[in-house]
Amino acid sequence: MKKEGASAKTKFFKPQTRKSFITYAMVIVAFVVMQILSSGGYISSMLTGLLVPLCVYSILAVSLNLTVGILGELSLGQAGFMCVGAYTSAIFSIVTSETIENVWIRFPLAILIGGIIAAVFGILIGIPVLRLKGDYLAIVTLAFGEIIKNVFAALYLGYDSSISGTPNDSTFIIGAVMLLITLIIAYNFVYSRTGRAVMAIRDNVIAAESVGLNITKYKLVTFALTAFLAGCAGALYSHNFYTLQASKFDYNLSILILVFVVLGGIGSIRGSVIAAIVLVLLPEMLRSINSYRMLIYSIVLIVMMIITSNEKTKTFISANTAKFKALFKREKVKEAE
Repeated sequence: MKKEGASAKTKFFKPQTRKSFITYAMVIVAFVVMQILSSGGYISSMLTGLLVPLCVYSILAVSLNLTVGILGELSLGQAGFMCVGAYTSAIFSIVTSETIENVWIRFPLAILIGGIIAAVFGILIGIPVLRLKGDYLAIVTLAFGEIIKNVFAALYLGYDSSISGTPNDSTFIIGAVMLLITLIIAYNFVYSRTGRAVMAIRDNVIAAESVGLNITKYKLVTFALTAFLAGCAGALYSHNFYTLQASKFDYNLSILILVFVVLGGIGSIRGSVIAAIVLVLLPEMLRSINSYRMLIYSIVLIVMMIITSNEKTKTFISANTAKFKALFKREKVKEAE
């Protein structure tokens, strides 16, 4: 019996570990390749300027997937949490720029403060809001994002007014490290006891409640974690620009992040990163054909949606992937012989 238990544990953890490490490896390889190309001057200044935003959007997509994919609740307040993190971290950096001169101390503190304040807002909003479901939850979280944006805009006397003087501390290296940390947190959360409880709530609330799970507690934990990561992404975003405008954090941003999650596959952490990178890069890559840029972008969105949502397509892809893996294994066996 003990041996069976041990083998069951090994089986349970092995696929998860492999899946997460493949994602980490993909991010690290992409980072190394981009660093080599950038240092050699092989990529344009436009693409260089997109490296930090790519990390920001990837973090946002992964964080939202915890609520939409793992918890199963539709939230459109991601731009609001990002706004909180961006402004609080920017204010902290501006105020402490003379007292804490070391960037490697000030910037991590700014990121933490932005994430923590956003998480506090997540808890405060989550307590009344998470009692709602479906479209009602989406509408209320969307309204929260708009309220937060307008509050910060009002603090700086006007809708398009901005906060200036934020230290330009964000770099591609820091962005890639933050993305890796986000992925580690997300995968560990999903495969932890808490993550399994959250997925049980997603699958059947009544059954989860009947076995003694505290529904409100697990929903709040997930919502707070999502808000924390969004706040950290906001801090990275705000320190990439000298001027920060509240009007950037509107409902269109929340919907864009949701598009990344849906097209990458709801519940797929790796898919969220890939979708965010592809959909942020694609419009910029198509700028040379400006007349047809949005047409091609729309077609790609439709095709990706069909591929990721169609069960027959998924089965076809997984079957061919399995065949390729089997072929690769046979070649390895032949080489060994």
